[in-house]
Amino acid sequence: MKRMLGLSLVLGLLAGCQSGPAREASAADEPRKEATSESASAEAAARGAEAEPAPPADFDAWLARFRREARGEGISERTLARALDGVRFRPRVIELDRSQPEFVRPIWQYLDSAVSAQRVSQGRAKLAEHRDTARRMEQRYGVPAEVIVAIWGIESNYGGNFGDFSTLEALATLAFDGRRRDFARGELLAALRIIDAGDIAPERMIGSWAGAMGHTQFIPSSFEAYAVDGDGDGRRDIWGSIPDVMASTANYLARAGWQPGQPWGVEVTLPAGFDHAQTELSTRRSAREWTEQGVRPVGGGALPDFDTASVLVPAGASGPAFLVGPNYRAILRYNNATSYALAVGTLADRIAGRDGIAQSWPRDEQPLMRRQVREMQQALNARGFDVGSPDGIMGPNTRRGLRAYQQSIGVTPDGFATLRLLERLQR
Repeated sequence: MKRMLGLSLVLGLLAGCQSGPAREASAADEPRKEATSESASAEAAARGAEAEPAPPADFDAWLARFRREARGEGISERTLARALDGVRFRPRVIELDRSQPEFVRPIWQYLDSAVSAQRVSQGRAKLAEHRDTARRMEQRYGVPAEVIVAIWGIESNYGGNFGDFSTLEALATLAFDGRRRDFARGELLAALRIIDAGDIAPERMIGSWAGAMGHTQFIPSSFEAYAVDGDGDGRRDIWGSIPDVMASTANYLARAGWQPGQPWGVEVTLPAGFDHAQTELSTRRSAREWTEQGVRPVGGGALPDFDTASVLVPAGASGPAFLVGPNYRAILRYNNATSYALAVGTLADRIAGRDGIAQSWPRDEQPLMRRQVREMQQALNARGFDVGSPDGIMGPNTRRGLRAYQQSIGVTPDGFATLRLLERLQR
């Protein structure tokens, strides 16, 4: 499979989440990570509380065939023995792979956790502890030290939790019985190549149920493409070497198009009568053009000098607005979710001592569950606001149809789906 720069895109293939320009984003744009620090502890407790059932009878036969194929693709016999002897089928991985949670947290709830006071304080402490390393990587790759640390914090809570699944067992299980078997098989081969190259021992290759590994939560193919030896020991160790972790994170963002000297974005106020149909990442204008429309930074001053920038209102017209540039889009290549990119940007700002988000979120609004999004899509189609086939995914087509409906009833057409709008549609 062709390597993809967007880590979230390839993880989305495993997790069943929608990614990429041709597909719509999830209902509340929840970050597409399978083993977050907030959930992994509960999952670990659940795994410990119940014995796993016996593996399917043909798993061993599949593993033997895969082993022969891996040998034919150049994996050494020593690596095959070290990595695959004793590999178990993990039913919990299949359970997680097939689960599709109906409810997605509102963006403000996600940010409350991802950019909590504790995470900010810990991030400042980590930056102080590893300042020389972070600054060295900033000079090498052009990515600010606070952004490197913020990615670290969001991905694995600064190494506090990057999952406790064997990557080899997780990927072998998914390649045998997952919904994206060919993809998982390719990642398992990549994991074997990493071990064959001497970067990590099999028993230390630990991460999430979907194969995202270490402090940086790289999948194996991303590791091969972007992991860097930052401490000069000849190995790329994103599990135990903080210089390697920081170098790999910075290299990923640099390769994703990070532009040195530019911010990720800025919180802004929008003028009365602003055309909210423009609030899509695909709508890009220069900072000068946005200024001419009356877009202003919160707190005054001039907008960042972006050649191309987008205005985003992730919670509609009654919530905060942001002007985001190329570096925001680079963060999205790491994980293609609005809430994730905003979390990284605002956490980096807070770690650096800058202000957080000033405007209030519409916490009294109730976002929709996926089945309710499908109901909204059906209702919009029935009223002539074509959004395509109802799929429960709140993306550009659905927002376009919703804006048209909002305009028809005299409501600010911001495309933000709420329970009140659904109930009005259904009446």
